[in-house]
Amino acid sequence: MSTSTLNNSSAESFTQAVDHFRELYGNHLPAQKSLQADAAAVFIQLGIPTTKHEEWKYTSLAVLAKNTYRSVNPSDNCSLSKSDVASLALTNDTLLYVIENGKFNASASNANALPKGITVGSLAEMAGDARVQAHLMKHADFSDESLVALNTALTFDGIVIIADAKTECATPIQIAVVNNTAGEALNIPVRILVIAEKNAIVNVTETHHSFGSKSPVLVNVVSEVVIAEQARVNYIKLQDEDQNTCHVNYHKVNMARDSYQHISTLTWGGGLVRNNLNIRLDDVNCTSYLNGLTIAKDYQVIDHHTVVDHAMPNCYSNELYKGIIDGHAQGVFNGKIFVRKDAQKTNAFQSNKNVLLSDDASMNAKPQLEIFADDVKCSHGATTGQIDEEALFYLRARGIGEVSGRALLNHAFAADVIEQIPDENLKSALLDRLTARLNA
Repeated sequence: MSTSTLNNSSAESFTQAVDHFRELYGNHLPAQKSLQADAAAVFIQLGIPTTKHEEWKYTSLAVLAKNTYRSVNPSDNCSLSKSDVASLALTNDTLLYVIENGKFNASASNANALPKGITVGSLAEMAGDARVQAHLMKHADFSDESLVALNTALTFDGIVIIADAKTECATPIQIAVVNNTAGEALNIPVRILVIAEKNAIVNVTETHHSFGSKSPVLVNVVSEVVIAEQARVNYIKLQDEDQNTCHVNYHKVNMARDSYQHISTLTWGGGLVRNNLNIRLDDVNCTSYLNGLTIAKDYQVIDHHTVVDHAMPNCYSNELYKGIIDGHAQGVFNGKIFVRKDAQKTNAFQSNKNVLLSDDASMNAKPQLEIFADDVKCSHGATTGQIDEEALFYLRARGIGEVSGRALLNHAFAADVIEQIPDENLKSALLDRLTARLNA
């Protein structure tokens, strides 16, 4: 089978799944009924993207043709308990919430100390809330994104986080997204909505894990983050699923005047992972940081696509993505910065750096700038190479073995991304996990 196409039976199976789901569960989110119907029509029209699409040129979803995936639905029950997921908490003070196979699992969640002014709950239960209705499915555009359309059409639950105006939640809110399979190939839509109202501060960590048998899974995540005037959102994504997982993630952020967002995407699990980050600086004086780290081995494919859209003046964005690629693994980085005509006094920077540890590893990098304003400071660049042999020689000359020396150099290279994380406890926990991952 060609890597540029999906066979007809696979494409039809997803279309039939959408039709079947809509027939049985189409009214599960009544307030979003019309949007979900529109999304279903868009997906049926567009189908699964192939490498003939420019945005999917280096990443083939042909793996989806190898199985028929059952779409999870509202009648599926959660089985995980608090003891099952306790080890997933990154820190001792984490407010842990669990999404199991796309469904909010309240009994496995553990967040007794939720601060006043912070609301966290099931999307299915909160879908009728006025604030949720104002934003849910309104920001992640599915008109030309077929997998966003697929998620929107099939979503029946998820999680909502709302930080009221002037509320500060320093304790991280962790969303543990768990694929819990029992020998079935599953299509799992995951929906996340974060709303930070005026002057609010909130820290969100989204982690991904595989439980149960190592069955093929399509995890299709859409996150919408709405940051109001002078609000701040720190967001971390940690993707650590097994290599039978095909993970597609679309993260859309809308930023108002004087707002701030910092997102770190750490990907070292999954067989095929595609991260789409779309950040829109909608008003003046917005500040946005995007950091990413890929650690890939064997035959993993890790693809980061980012869009930073400067729509208004006096905004700042800085983007740093790094990759360590080993074995036959493949990395992709496609970063776009748009500076619109009205976005004068923009400062926008982008850097992508990669290390290849084997002759069979590969990296495709495509940094891009599109500037329509004339009073800006912008730069972008990408480098791909191997471990610095001079640095390795320096370490070996001081009694450090070659294996340990390479591990030290890789750790120093990768840790630079995690060091950007504002929360010290999370930073320390993730550095420990990075060490374990590199040692493995």
